[in-house]
Amino acid sequence: MSATPSGSSPQRPSSTILIVDDEKNIRRTLQMVLEGEGYATLEAETAEQALTILGAPARPVDLAIFDVKLPGMSGLEALEKLRADDTLKGTPVIVISGHATVHDAVHAIKLGAADFFEKPLNRERVVVSVRNVLDRAALSRELTGLRAEASKRHEMIGGAGPMRKLFAEIEKVAPTKAGVLITGESGTGKELISRAIHVLSPRKDAPFIKVNCAAIPRELIESELFGHEKGSFTGAQARKRGFFEQAHGGTLFLDEIGDMDLTAQAKVLRALQQGEISRVGSEHVIHVDVRVLAATNKDLEKETKAGAFREDLFFRLNVFPVRSPALRERTEDIPLLAMAFLETFCRENGMKQKPIDANVMSALVTRKWPGNVRELKNVVERMAILSGDRITIADMPEDPHENPFEEEQGDAGGDDSGEFPTAAVREGSVRTPLPMPAGGASRSTLREYRDAAERTYIVDTLRELEWNISRAAIVLGVERTNLHKKIRAYGIKRGEG
Repeated sequence: MSATPSGSSPQRPSSTILIVDDEKNIRRTLQMVLEGEGYATLEAETAEQALTILGAPARPVDLAIFDVKLPGMSGLEALEKLRADDTLKGTPVIVISGHATVHDAVHAIKLGAADFFEKPLNRERVVVSVRNVLDRAALSRELTGLRAEASKRHEMIGGAGPMRKLFAEIEKVAPTKAGVLITGESGTGKELISRAIHVLSPRKDAPFIKVNCAAIPRELIESELFGHEKGSFTGAQARKRGFFEQAHGGTLFLDEIGDMDLTAQAKVLRALQQGEISRVGSEHVIHVDVRVLAATNKDLEKETKAGAFREDLFFRLNVFPVRSPALRERTEDIPLLAMAFLETFCRENGMKQKPIDANVMSALVTRKWPGNVRELKNVVERMAILSGDRITIADMPEDPHENPFEEEQGDAGGDDSGEFPTAAVREGSVRTPLPMPAGGASRSTLREYRDAAERTYIVDTLRELEWNISRAAIVLGVERTNLHKKIRAYGIKRGEG
């Protein structure tokens, strides 16, 4: 057995081919042909030697060419062992034989051989076959990577109590046919929940169709859901299959269902109860097998009492209610989410992975997130764009939801010691500290002097940080809410100083 790497090809610099044949001349011929095409080659005289080479992690093999007749284990037996090995079953194999039979060829293909041809070898046939097999393998790897990437985008992250409860509910309801109503604030990940239910269900290999009911005009919702016939209305130039038909055998996710028109609600109810729909402009009944998952950020019970949502549809959808927790209920998950968002964003945009400073992470955890996970993702991506090699507090955008400069001063709070500023401070007219003259001349009280100095220091810090409250709070070493109180108490105005 020998290993003979060749010079690299600019097209396939990493393609290594293992030649397995007990005839030295065949190995030599294949080596010359393949290395002439820019591939690297390895050789083995027996199937046992070949399996050892394939199992060695130091030198990955992109393609193996096995002869059928080998001393000891045959090439077909080796192929069968490869397909039974989880780590090696993806290695493409070409089978060759000097005494081929139709049975051997059929058996090789059934075992997963990428190609099969006879000796004597034809150079052009070998080159074309090897190229095609490697190209298909590369496409397969790319497709697998894309699927893994897509799956990762829809991955739910979290270990907080509310998330553990949510995961348990998903695992219980996913294998069933029950309807699920997902509720929660905007940006909490209701679509991720629906996808998780679909992936864990028996319908995982069937279509998953998402419909944003709020984004479809009222006059088009029926056509989009149930399809239409040609000429059924102005602009209907051809027959169209609706989302229910497209999701046949799979899952239909109706997002923001609380915004659906009452007429469309009635037809959705019929589809759920009877498994039947009709395209707009047709009386023909179409049977569909669809599992419907719905989501809303509205209180549908209130909507039904107000007559804005059908009560019978609500009960039909609400067989298994699932609530998506707000980010403020799972703040311990914020570091995990931030790191995941940063890693994905850097990878997808060809950026070097960046660390996040600990004080930034602390600020993210204590920040208010009315936009929930979606808002956190946007902030992390913005910091990734603005930052250098690492994300520091200077890269953190100001919280738009907290602006003490626009709030009433009547809510003045105290400082770290729990004391309140003087009356002069509460009116926003702190007296400038005076020098300490000799002889007992008029001077500020110690409290007035300290308040004035603190006010000046806060203003200077805010100005240096472009009036970013979150960053200033960290630099000053105080809680952000406490800094807000001081700003209001001292009557600080944006842009002063």
